[in-house]
Amino acid sequence: MTETPYDILGVKRDATQEQIRSAYRRLARKLHPDLNPGDRTAEERFKQVSAAHDLLGDPDKRVRFDRGEIDASGAEQPQQTHFYRDFAGGTGHGQHPYTSDAGFADMMDADDLLAELFGRSGARGRRTRMRGGDLRGQLVLDFLEAVNGTTKRLTLPDGATLDVTVPPGTRDGQVLRLRGKGGTGLGGGTPGDLLVEVEVGSHRHFTRKGDDIHFELPVSLPEAVLGGRVEAPTPTGPVAVTIPKGANTGTVLRLRGRGVRRPDGSRGDAFATLRIVLPDRSDPELEAFAARWAGGKAHNPRVGMEG
Repeated sequence: MTETPYDILGVKRDATQEQIRSAYRRLARKLHPDLNPGDRTAEERFKQVSAAHDLLGDPDKRVRFDRGEIDASGAEQPQQTHFYRDFAGGTGHGQHPYTSDAGFADMMDADDLLAELFGRSGARGRRTRMRGGDLRGQLVLDFLEAVNGTTKRLTLPDGATLDVTVPPGTRDGQVLRLRGKGGTGLGGGTPGDLLVEVEVGSHRHFTRKGDDIHFELPVSLPEAVLGGRVEAPTPTGPVAVTIPKGANTGTVLRLRGRGVRRPDGSRGDAFATLRIVLPDRSDPELEAFAARWAGGKAHNPRVGMEG
């Protein structure tokens, strides 16, 4: 059985990011080529461990690997999706389920379907033109793929593949219609359509509200007190923003035109909520300043919380 990146690092699938980092560091120290000169086996294993960490150490890549969207090397995998067929013509027979493991050969042949629709007597030999049924399926996208647009490869029930263009700004639950990519028509009828419902995953930093993007932007104490220019992430890439002097946690900055692209080419906005973050380690200079800062001691940020 082929080893997964989890197997290579010796961690479980529900391991935390810290456990993954610790496993990588332990193995890297053991297998590093500088510590094993001339040992080809250790060198090859070190490369495998490094590749496994490159994948699992990135939370976004790890989620996509777990969902089967990329393989252990990070290459895109054809999307496996579930399809079912809608019979056209309002016959009341409903929908027949087909998964990606079922081929079109499993569907009723033309004569059987006509016999069901019009009755067994006289069905054979009747030349009735009928539009092909629609195929429906689901496509899973990560957050940035939906916001920025992408191309995904679907595997159809008959094993054929189809590249689907996902337009920028695609929403969770939106249905993409691919005309003429559904079931074959009967008696020379036109083919049906392929209707792909999109499921969009969440993002660890960004939240979408309509066409706007919301996220928290950490700032240091000097940046908040003195103001300045910092780099902020957006779905389309980093952008420089101005932190106003005296900014506070909860201050919201509006980044115009940095949100989701609309069909007309315009964009929503991005909103960055500032969050002041102190150093992880104790800073004697900062502690000394706080101890002698009379104005800081007089300031009570909890005023109004009584009762």
